[in-house]
Amino acid sequence: MNDSQHKWIDEMKCVLETLNQGVIINDDRNRIVFANRLFLKMMGLPAEELLGRPVTELYAPEDAAVLEKRIEKRQAEGHSQHEFFLPQKGGEKLPVLITAQRIEDPDGNKFAVITTTDITEQKRAENALREANAELEQRHREIEEDLLLAARVQQSLAPSRLTWGKVSVETFYQPVRTIGGDFGLVAPRGGELSLMVCDVSGHGIGSALVANRIYTETMSQIERGIGLGAMMKHLNTFVKGNLGSSVFFFTMVAARLNYEDRSLEFAGAGHPPAMIVQPGETPRLLESRSAVLGLLDDAVDNEAAIEISVRPGDRVVIYTDGFTETFNKHRDMLGVDGFSEMVREASKLPLPEMKSQILNRIEAWRSGPAADDMSLVLIEVP
Repeated sequence: MNDSQHKWIDEMKCVLETLNQGVIINDDRNRIVFANRLFLKMMGLPAEELLGRPVTELYAPEDAAVLEKRIEKRQAEGHSQHEFFLPQKGGEKLPVLITAQRIEDPDGNKFAVITTTDITEQKRAENALREANAELEQRHREIEEDLLLAARVQQSLAPSRLTWGKVSVETFYQPVRTIGGDFGLVAPRGGELSLMVCDVSGHGIGSALVANRIYTETMSQIERGIGLGAMMKHLNTFVKGNLGSSVFFFTMVAARLNYEDRSLEFAGAGHPPAMIVQPGETPRLLESRSAVLGLLDDAVDNEAAIEISVRPGDRVVIYTDGFTETFNKHRDMLGVDGFSEMVREASKLPLPEMKSQILNRIEAWRSGPAADDMSLVLIEVP
């Protein structure tokens, strides 16, 4: 290196020693001609072991080959920036961000000014984040597996189509998420067939747990032959006492068919009206007499249940508000009236086709995927 080059580098030293980055200057043969104190500290080497050596000699052969390619790219483009490492005594590697810039001194001699920034903390944070993400992904997989199992359990509780004597029953259940807060129930007992749909507020795991607990308690009440009004009072008290929370409440509609005397006991609590329809006729609406359950002590009316005579050919339709509170592309809600018309038109078909047409009409009306859980139970009185 000639005197003019020495003079230029000496002038640069004053600036380069003040930086909080390690800095080296390489000549046009990639030999180190200057290293500031911070770079020497990063390397853990004295200046005499660095100066005059090609920078690639500091690295193991396989790492030097990678560095050679990056130097070639920098020489072609005039600058570069990349993450790499500085080898240290004892075989340790200090992660650094390397920035290289090609420059010329006043006499036209070419040099490369290379800065190295210690990114140990950044890499430590990245590794910690990577480990945390891996743990989260594992936990997410475990949760997904648990949800799939819970969904299978909940689906196993959903009623299936059946024939009770000469009475036909069709059902449908679809949660908006993997599991949901709706459930339907069809329970033959002696000479009676109990039907129910329940809608727990909210969606997801919490609603599903509450719904499953209500399902179990309801089945216990049905097995004991409790009347529908008394059963709703019990469920209201049970939820308030055992699951009491302002977060969850539920609506419910229940019917109990006695085929021998052709009577239908009916009770509703804060739920969309059930329907009784003769094929092609306008459905008769059965309104709830009680308020939503799980919030108020006196939610259930003293005359919560009514008894209705049914005729051959009558079809009873009970459902959750996922059917009525659905919107088209114009943001018009279908509502009870719109759903009632769908039921009227579909009632001309055999019961299985009636269910299919209702579901198809709902899907055609709705804009986008379902936004709420959906449960449906249809029965036909012979």
